[in-house]
Amino acid sequence: MIKEQYELWCEKAVKDPDLVKELKAISDDEEAISDAFYKDLEFGTGGLRGVIGAGTNRMNVYTVGKASQGLAAYVNSVSQNGKIAVAYDSRIKSELFAKTAASIFAANGIKVYIYKELMPTPMLSFAVRRLECDAGVVVTASHNPAKYNGYKAYGPDGCQLGLEAADYVLSIMNKVDIFDDVKTVDFDKAVADGKIEYIGDDIIEEYLECVLACRVAPDADVESLKVIYTPLHGSGNKPVRSILKKIGVKNVTVVPEQELPDGNFPTAPYPNPEIRQAFECALKLADTAEPDLLLATDPDCDRVGIAVLDAGEYKLLSGNDVGALLLDFVLARRTENGTLPQNPIAVKTIVSTELCRKIAANYNCELIDVLTGFKFIGEQITKLEEKGEENRFVFGFEESYGYLGGTYVRDKDAVIASMLICEMVAYYKAKGLNLVEVLDGLYKKYGYYMCSQKSFTCEGESGMNQIKGIMESLRNNPPETVNGEKVIRFDDYETSVSHDLVNKENKKITLPVSNVLCYYMEDGSSLIVRPSGTEPKIKLYIGSVDKTAEAAREKLSALEQDGTKLLGF
Repeated sequence: MIKEQYELWCEKAVKDPDLVKELKAISDDEEAISDAFYKDLEFGTGGLRGVIGAGTNRMNVYTVGKASQGLAAYVNSVSQNGKIAVAYDSRIKSELFAKTAASIFAANGIKVYIYKELMPTPMLSFAVRRLECDAGVVVTASHNPAKYNGYKAYGPDGCQLGLEAADYVLSIMNKVDIFDDVKTVDFDKAVADGKIEYIGDDIIEEYLECVLACRVAPDADVESLKVIYTPLHGSGNKPVRSILKKIGVKNVTVVPEQELPDGNFPTAPYPNPEIRQAFECALKLADTAEPDLLLATDPDCDRVGIAVLDAGEYKLLSGNDVGALLLDFVLARRTENGTLPQNPIAVKTIVSTELCRKIAANYNCELIDVLTGFKFIGEQITKLEEKGEENRFVFGFEESYGYLGGTYVRDKDAVIASMLICEMVAYYKAKGLNLVEVLDGLYKKYGYYMCSQKSFTCEGESGMNQIKGIMESLRNNPPETVNGEKVIRFDDYETSVSHDLVNKENKKITLPVSNVLCYYMEDGSSLIVRPSGTEPKIKLYIGSVDKTAEAAREKLSALEQDGTKLLGF
């Protein structure tokens, strides 16, 4: 079957010369052929993501075409005059994939709005809502290495596609012949005919004004700030610099080696603001520029990482650190300036720091937990909007460096996060404090909540089976103790059951079904295990809490070791 698929592609996959070349190159490599064709690239609520190349298990114009035909069918099933917005980032073949998708949507009678140049993912979410589209697509693989690309699909609410819609798209894809059943038109002709329309600068400016309206400390002395910013060769360069200029941050130095779009990411093989390597160029520049803040956005500019000067060195803050700091900052400043709504609501994912629960309670703010994935935070905003209560939403975040401080989009947004972070740094700078010191103040007040995450890569078919085996083993044989501490609760989000192991009671979990296992210990520590939805990895989230930083860190280190053994690594 695999060999037949390969031969069929050799015959018919002629649209992209790179595919023709690759198919010839692997003709004698059975392992490469098998990996490229042993399965179809999976389409789910996150769309598609995979290695760029030839084959059914790769990102290419044909797999993008198949998904686009499925999404077109979905839109035509819910609307007689369907509209779809399209965006793309700087990754290899992103523009080609975006225009391929747009041409297919147009051929299926759907009006297409596409950005004329690379744009951040949140600006796609904004365009979907602003232009009243039935769906949206952004071509990106977020922070993955250069060999990856992806295809994120969005619903009319600006959130990533829901389960029901994704299942419909997949059902159509399963019936589509990848070479013969995908409709298409010439992109340039469709533009000339008005079937495809470029999104104008007015929409971009409107988006920036919506971000600007979400300031919480407009009196902060941002003019005194010195910022080094890197877009990591991605789509954040223009919008982030624009919003910082609008709020009055005048001293912004852009890392020159990483300013221009480049899908090969030559200076950042892992363009991920979570890791120190992504900051190396900025850190070198900091030796002479001496900034207050280092700021890095990932290629599709939906996530942001930062480093601040503390005790003579630049320290990177984690997503949990920044999430806790921003939540406290937003609630405190809005309380101070009288803009905090009655019954405010903040939202975090289940794998994000519990420190935020203490912070929210201090301001009488309701904190809602959702599954991993920012679309679940977006869904909470939509539920509030349906009740006319969207103003109650004040902040949402996930530990993987995603933040949102407004309701104008339904996805994480590094543009507004960059703005709020600059306001926050400037505000505390005027008080003689840096963010490390402010964070330590929160710890002293609420307890030292320490968090970490470990990822274990399991590539290919064997890796997929390995991850499946680990999850089955942990689900069927949950540990009684972790790091010597008794497990008092075990939550299985796939069976939707929370097991209270102290009172011997089971409760129903009301969140959507997901392949996630959570273990909570008697001392307040936790382990959460889940396969990544976008990469061939299984992830372990570790949390500890204690009265001192040293004790919490020691406990966290021991939990990491025990958790790693538990997974069999």
